[in-house]
Formats: sequence, C-alpha cells, structure tokens
Amino acid sequence: MPQFAANLTMLFTEVPFLDRFERAARAGFKAVEFLFPYDFEAAEIRARLDANGLQLVLHNLPAGDWAGGERGIACIPGREAEFREGVARAIRYAQLLNVPRLNCLAGKAPAGTDAATLRRTFVDNLRFAAKELERADLNLLIEPINPFDIPGFYLNTSAQAVSVLDEVGAPNAFVQYDIYHAQRAEGEIAATLQQLMPRIGHLQLADNPGRNEPGTGELNWAFLFQHIDRLGYAGHIGCEYKPLTTTEAGLGWIQRFAR
Repeated sequence: MPQFAANLTMLFTEVPFLDRFERAARAGFKAVEFLFPYDFEAAEIRARLDANGLQLVLHNLPAGDWAGGERGIACIPGREAEFREGVARAIRYAQLLNVPRLNCLAGKAPAGTDAATLRRTFVDNLRFAAKELERADLNLLIEPINPFDIPGFYLNTSAQAVSVLDEVGAPNAFVQYDIYHAQRAEGEIAATLQQLMPRIGHLQLADNPGRNEPGTGELNWAFLFQHIDRLGYAGHIGCEYKPLTTTEAGLGWIQRFAR
C-alpha cells in the first residue's frame, strides 16, 4: 500500500513549525514534506528530521513574495535572475536535508502578458532548473493547481503540464499530481493516473470539496489507493489537506481506506 508523508505546512498547525516533526513521528508518519524550508537554517530542520527518524521527501523552490500573494515566479518575464538564485538556494537546502526532489510552482500569469511569452519564460526557466538539479542528482517537479483556489495560476491541468515537460525535454522533470487539484480542475482521476503514471514524480491528496482528509468528500479513496497500488507507484503520497478538526483525530482514514 502507499507510503504517506505528512505535509507539515497543512498538518499539526497548532504548534510551531519545528515542533511538527515530533508530532508527525508520534502520529506514525515516517516521512514529511512542506512548502518551504527557507525561514529556518537547514541544520535546524536536519536535526528535527534525524531526532524523529523522518525522511524529507519534498519541498518547493522559492516562490517569490508568498506573504504578498505570489505563488511562484517561473512563468513571469523579468524575474529570471531571481528564479535562478532561488534554484541555487533550493539545491543548497536539498543537499543538506537529503531531499530527492524539488517542486517548482509556476506562478500567476501577469495581466497583459501574451501566452507565447508566458510559455517561453516558463519553459526556459524549467530547462535551467532541470539542468542544475540534474547536476545535484535531484528531480524537478511541476504542479498543476486548480484555477478556483488560485485564480490566474498559469499551470492548471495535467495535459498542460505534460506538454510543458515535453518541450523542456529533461529526463529528471516530472509532474507532481495533486489529486485534490486534479479533481477540481479536470476530474478523471483514475484514467489520468493510469495514463500519466510514468510522468508522475510525486502524488499528493486531499478530498473535495473542502480540501479536508480522505473520507470527508466525494472521492472513492479505497478504490483510488488500490488503483495507485496496481499501477505500481512506489513513491510517497503527500497528505496536503486541512484537518477537519485536529490532525490526529482525522487520521482514521489511513486504517479505513489504505490498509
């Protein structure tokens, strides 16, 4: 059955970030992921991982002014130097934290920028990132995000992501397939997983509507986990959802659907 990674950006949020590692381990997780490590020294995070026997499976490249509403800069013309600096910073953290993959958020398309310029900027930035990550033995991910949660986000569907990756042409670049975002943006989860599994480098989950834990919405999780297993996915599934009450109280879904 799948291996689950606690997303520490979304789970255990009632305690400070560095205390969430212990809580994840106590809840039975062997792996974690989160959006960004950059507010902390890598050594601080490394110590929490080691003390709790946890593997870090994913974090993101720097994504611009997150507090100001930016959700990535990879598609934004004129930010290429900042993007490249972010790639170098992310690699430094990844090597210290022993994380095997980094996710690149495309960002919101600036108003008035034509489609060709957006595409060219995104592809060129991804080619640079993929090459730098390959030198460091890291994989690069891009993540489609539904246009309802983040209006204006450049990358919305799995088909668009695959088209971009085909143009990038990097052997270490894959799709980060978030089941919640995919359900909202396009549906057809089972068929898309089957079609794209060779292109998927990481999975994430949340139920819909509400983005809460599995079992709170419309998706058939028992079927989906068995389907993912049949397809031979051997990686982790990031638990990137908002607990309906507390994280621990909502973890019963693992026993109900994924055993």
